[in-house]
Amino acid sequence: MKGFIGDIEDRTEHNRDFRRVLYTGPHLQLVLMSLEPGEEIGEEVHETTDQFFRVEKGRGETIIDGRVTPIKSDMALLIPAGARHNIRNTGQKPLKVYTLYAPPQHEDGTVHRTRAAAEAATEHFAGKTTE
Repeated sequence: MKGFIGDIEDRTEHNRDFRRVLYTGPHLQLVLMSLEPGEEIGEEVHETTDQFFRVEKGRGETIIDGRVTPIKSDMALLIPAGARHNIRNTGQKPLKVYTLYAPPQHEDGTVHRTRAAAEAATEHFAGKTTE
């Protein structure tokens, strides 16, 4: 099969891993994320990568270049390359999101069960795609 076809809402809502790469193409990557209450992605800047987030379940806030904005289910965020950003779960339940990186950032098939595991990892996208 070429590409990804699936129930992204269901997969996102049932994901328990901090980061789970679902699909990697040569120019785009689909990743599920789950943040526990009080947890955050961690401030980061992707100099050459645009990033899209979709909030499927939960509440939180995003900080983009110092501006804090509340986020909740059914909201989308677009982070342009070069923007300093973070997402934080401010709710009482896990915050479930999926993200698209363009171009890919992580090794295909990557699963980081926790943020600590993600921070300790040295993997990065090296050109290997799902197909």
